[in-house]
Amino acid sequence: MRALNADLHCHSTVSDGLMAPADVVRRAHTNGVELLALTDHDETGGLAEARAMAIELGVPFVNGVEISISWGDDQTVHIIGLGIDPDNAELLAGLHAVRSGRDSRAMRMAAELDKAGIHGAYEGALKFVGNPALVSRSHFARFIVESGHAKDVKSVFDYWLAKGKPGYVEHTWATLKDAVNWIVGAGGVAVIAHPGRYRLTSGERRKLFTEFKALGGQGIEVLSGSHHDDEVREYARMATEYGFLASRASDFHGVGESRVDLGKLPDLPEQLTPVWTVLTPISGSELRH
Repeated sequence: MRALNADLHCHSTVSDGLMAPADVVRRAHTNGVELLALTDHDETGGLAEARAMAIELGVPFVNGVEISISWGDDQTVHIIGLGIDPDNAELLAGLHAVRSGRDSRAMRMAAELDKAGIHGAYEGALKFVGNPALVSRSHFARFIVESGHAKDVKSVFDYWLAKGKPGYVEHTWATLKDAVNWIVGAGGVAVIAHPGRYRLTSGERRKLFTEFKALGGQGIEVLSGSHHDDEVREYARMATEYGFLASRASDFHGVGESRVDLGKLPDLPEQLTPVWTVLTPISGSELRH
């Protein structure tokens, strides 16, 4: 049987994507996506628009969110919530608390970039964000490219905004326990986003996975726009070892900026149990497992 073309991690202009929520759904539909989740950073404000367009186009859709957490030795990790109730009061309060620190961090980032010779970065970043409360490193990266200090967004992160670089500012987000509790409490499934992106030793990664599972986490992104073939094989093996559900996710932000377009990932390895086996889409026909 042909595998389901699911894409369970992408972003809109409500956080740091380049397309409005409805346009993300339209592109997913054009690309043949058969199950979509919009997962903006620490924000559910785009879900109603995306959901309405998904219903109109007949695209099976699940409500999603990507929560920023601080874990271990100042490591930022992202936890995806799939199938959440976007009106859950505890989830909304938690996301509001996480977002509240973004603007102060952004001003500190701009001050550090100013010292390094990149001036006006805060105002420049705000040109690329719809909601100032959600200003992020991606918005700074777009300004830095526009101002000629880097050739592309990836280069900005490599040389300016990654840990240890001139524009990096540490910030304390939610805890792993908080994020999983909010997601599970809102009826959702918690998934670790793009585990290959984190600078973790093998022992640290195992510790993260063990803690995540003990708290009620159920899945990891095996297929991600951030993962190369060897990482896909490694996380497929670890999903089996830990009994995790496997997710398929482009982490699409926009055309020309993202490594993988919506719905353009390869199939999940056959031995894995897809996360969509436990999800109920809002529109469309019954999912093929």
